[in-house]
Amino acid sequence: MRLLAADVSMGPGDVTMASGDVASLVQAQYDGITNIPIVAAFLSFVVAQSLKFFTTWYKEKRWDVQRLYGSGGMPSSHSSTVMGLACAIGLREGVGGPLFAIAFVLACVVMYDASGVRLQAGRQAEVLNQIVFDLPPEHPLSDSRPLKEFLGHTPPQVAAGALLGCLIAYTLHLLSLVTPAT
Repeated sequence: MRLLAADVSMGPGDVTMASGDVASLVQAQYDGITNIPIVAAFLSFVVAQSLKFFTTWYKEKRWDVQRLYGSGGMPSSHSSTVMGLACAIGLREGVGGPLFAIAFVLACVVMYDASGVRLQAGRQAEVLNQIVFDLPPEHPLSDSRPLKEFLGHTPPQVAAGALLGCLIAYTLHLLSLVTPAT
């Protein structure tokens, strides 16, 4: 929202806005909710995290509530979130602009990190936890808390998350075309 000097009158210690600016402020808050890239990113994250709960049940035949908020697993919510954002920006603003370039590079960095550094850190945590588990009880590290092992993602988990984010962004884009803006 941009206020012009004519819209604001300054008295001793008070600021008043024209009635049109109040409506603009309310509309700006509503626009934040209908901002398709933000909605696509948030919805992609929520759907991916929810799917982890069900994919864990399908794979391991047990319900694990921690999968709703934990990292790692199928699909990658990080990949889903950044690709939902990048695709929504690309569909809305076009792929030739700087907004899409920033979002795309961010998505590439996040997905590379998820399937590279974080995956290897999780595998190292598994090995270290096994070493600590095998220590004799009198060793000072034998009672240390285990390291978190679900950190990164395999390439298929990253690809599934990216595809999910793109599908959600595309669906929201199509819905925005048939729903007139107010």
